[in-house]
Amino acid sequence: MKALVTGGGGFLGKAVVRLLLARGDQVRSFSRNTYPILAEIGVEQHSGEIDDAAAVHRAVEGCDIVFHVAAKAGVWGPFEEFYRANVLGTRNVIEACRRHGIRRLVHTSSPSVVFDGTDMEGVDESVPYPEHFEAFYPQTKAEAEQLVLQANDDTLATVALRPHLIWGPEDNHLVPRILEQGARGALRRIGTRECLVDTIYIDNAATAHLQAADLLEIGSVVAGKVYFLSQGEPLPVWEVVNRILDAGGLPPVSRTISPGLAYAAGAVLEKIYALLHLKSEPRMTRFVARELSTVHWFDLGAARRDFGYEPQVSFDEGIDRLRVWLEKC
Repeated sequence: MKALVTGGGGFLGKAVVRLLLARGDQVRSFSRNTYPILAEIGVEQHSGEIDDAAAVHRAVEGCDIVFHVAAKAGVWGPFEEFYRANVLGTRNVIEACRRHGIRRLVHTSSPSVVFDGTDMEGVDESVPYPEHFEAFYPQTKAEAEQLVLQANDDTLATVALRPHLIWGPEDNHLVPRILEQGARGALRRIGTRECLVDTIYIDNAATAHLQAADLLEIGSVVAGKVYFLSQGEPLPVWEVVNRILDAGGLPPVSRTISPGLAYAAGAVLEKIYALLHLKSEPRMTRFVARELSTVHWFDLGAARRDFGYEPQVSFDEGIDRLRVWLEKC
């Protein structure tokens, strides 16, 4: 099998690439940049912007399956940047698959596409999209996910996966943010509730992508569906944060602010940053305030039933691996 992985140089994309190579598949990566590590392990690389239709078409041509992992993540930035990467980019991938006769498309989505600002306790894939989003990332990822699901037909089989809070060694997003803010003493616990949240270790997320892909065929049980992915062992959000801080040799979060104050601060900071056209990310946003003060854990029944998903690396083992990696950095 020859697979294209968009965002192959990123955290999840690289993990998917390695698993594909380990089992003998040919792999091509499409990313904004080229990566020496991918060249070293024998990955064919195409570089370009995901919203450049011609570049995407060149990358897709000649492949058997596409893993569309590339996206613009984050909680702050211009709407146009999120839209170009997440919506137009996904549309380009779908159109390229059709033009070049690709019959399988695995799309990386996010549980944030259904987050409405309230608790999500053991919800399954039937939960609807919200009427309002408080950040451009979930808004544009929701639109992208719907494009992928609507594209499933008798010529192209698609599936969308929703891994929640991916972390582990080589993480370039969640773990570095926690450690950087922890080192500055900038973290504050939001509220006193023990809000349970799901996360997912990087190896488990990557393995799930291949499991879904292996069953993905036109008319198959996974075609046209969406699946939540996580560790399946929800933990209090501040326990997760403190365990990551501890792995990095930092003390736990000790200060607390109320959810209402955090949300109000986020709203004010967003207005200030927008008025001043500041590109850096506010210390707090409304979306982050809601995320850190509500429950987020998911029913994995569909993924377990349809493609045999079961986390192979526990949270504790993942933390041990993260600690070893951080000590080497």
